[in-house]
Amino acid sequence: MLGSTSTSALSLYSIPVVWFTAFYPGTLKFLNISNTIGYNNVAPRGNVAKVAENKDVSPALAARIQRMEGAHYNGVENFPLWTAAVLMGNMAGLDHAYLNKMSLIFIATRVLYNQIYINQTNSFTSYMRTFTFLGSISIPLTIMIKAANKMNA
Repeated sequence: MLGSTSTSALSLYSIPVVWFTAFYPGTLKFLNISNTIGYNNVAPRGNVAKVAENKDVSPALAARIQRMEGAHYNGVENFPLWTAAVLMGNMAGLDHAYLNKMSLIFIATRVLYNQIYINQTNSFTSYMRTFTFLGSISIPLTIMIKAANKMNA
């Protein structure tokens, strides 16, 4: 039994969820490429360039596929930081309610970040993406600092 959200280490479950938020843009990219030019699994890293070069694919769709790839890469780059923060917070004995709440907020900001990134088409939304990124990245950094402070107290 999981127990209450304030006394259980539910934040540990956020690790696979955050992994999913990193990989669903890549899955969307794969599906879009498969449905347009066909996915080349022998040379998968060249697929986005082939979409961009293909005259039968609209420039808007090609750019969207590139943004899907960018959102995927950003999620993969941030996943280790999140994992370390959750593990550090739990090892240091930070309050479970706090860690669970921060986990939900981080997941929500990562989903929002992906949606903005994939759908952005102008400078304003690109800045929204940047501010969402900065807000989301402050969460694991804050957890890590709080954990380090508690362990060094």
